[in-house]
Amino acid sequence: MQLFAFGINHQTAPLSVREQIAFNVDAMEPALRDLVGHGAVKEATILSTCNRTEVYCSTHEPELAINWLAAYHKLSAQQIEPYVYTLQQEEAVKHAFRVASGLDSMVLGEPQILGQMKQAVRYAEQAGTLGFLLHKLFQRTFSVAKDVRTQTEIGANLVSMAAAAVKLSERIFPSISEQRVLFVGAGEMIELNAVHFAARSPQHITVANRTLERAQQLARRINGHAITLTELPEQLALHDIIVTCTASTLPIMGKGMVERALKARKHRPLFIVDLAVPRDVEAEVAELSDVFLYTVDDLSEVVRDGLDARQGAVKEAEVIIDSGVNDFMHWMESREVVPTIRALRGNVERQRRNEMDKALRMLAKGEPAEKVLESLSNALANKFLHAPTQALNQAQADERTALLETIHRLYHLHAAE
Repeated sequence: MQLFAFGINHQTAPLSVREQIAFNVDAMEPALRDLVGHGAVKEATILSTCNRTEVYCSTHEPELAINWLAAYHKLSAQQIEPYVYTLQQEEAVKHAFRVASGLDSMVLGEPQILGQMKQAVRYAEQAGTLGFLLHKLFQRTFSVAKDVRTQTEIGANLVSMAAAAVKLSERIFPSISEQRVLFVGAGEMIELNAVHFAARSPQHITVANRTLERAQQLARRINGHAITLTELPEQLALHDIIVTCTASTLPIMGKGMVERALKARKHRPLFIVDLAVPRDVEAEVAELSDVFLYTVDDLSEVVRDGLDARQGAVKEAEVIIDSGVNDFMHWMESREVVPTIRALRGNVERQRRNEMDKALRMLAKGEPAEKVLESLSNALANKFLHAPTQALNQAQADERTALLETIHRLYHLHAAE
């Protein structure tokens, strides 16, 4: 089995493709069990965020794993092939380290991805698909990511997606303090945005969520009002800024709903940030006048601010990552010889026990202890030297030199000996 990682991200695929192969929370564990159950992989972890869907696995048949991803989402392999990157062994390790450290994110150095990777590992643990290799990989991944964040300034001058959303809204409205803001969803991304917008003291804040209790928890923290998603059609027109990020597999805001809201608003501007993958807002909404709709991909230009100041930190982070990759690959290579070591020890142990039994029988017959020890030591020496001696005697000319060098190295011999 070899370590293999593959997937798509914001650099290789547009949002319209990423949303087709995203996994929501409820589907994660069943999907993992389905992947391993097909026999294509021995162990697996799936990382699915708004910017990427990646599979880390142990397999001898990478193509079968890629085909599974397409088939699971009712797509053909040809449909996703142009966007998929594949990484084996060392490349897969380095990629995992870079992702966890925030070096492969749309927002360079963003910390949320580390928590998302840890959650992905927990899903794999719960699904029973996290084997020894992946457990070791992610254990080391989180350690390297911690070193990067504590030893470099990778997160300095960070412009987050939430801060970018605030910046964009300030281009539309002179002051957020005069606007009414609606947050749809209550997950981590919405919480981050809520904190940033609340700092601008909006006129009113509303949190809409499938479960009212979760909405109320967030609303209390930001001095807002909580509603359920069923109230969304009526509430939409009452707000100027909408930030949405739910786990829904289908849009929750269609063109018709937004058109009705605009009519009730007498066509006052409506600013919408859709951070969900798959999207919460139908793409056709962007065609409406007086609507400013932004997706996660649209925020990429804004989040590039502060990037130059962190380039030095990137180089430092890459050094830490390369060192971690070397250590992990050394560990992986050492694991490959474990079966041979076990077999070698087992063989020697059997020979030792045989000779020990003979020695005990000699002692039981009254043989002198010195004679028994001499016989035991001679027999063990002969048995241990039999294999290398036979290999040297039978070696062909073209392999004898290499074999001699190996034996000298194993037994610490010198040419004069």
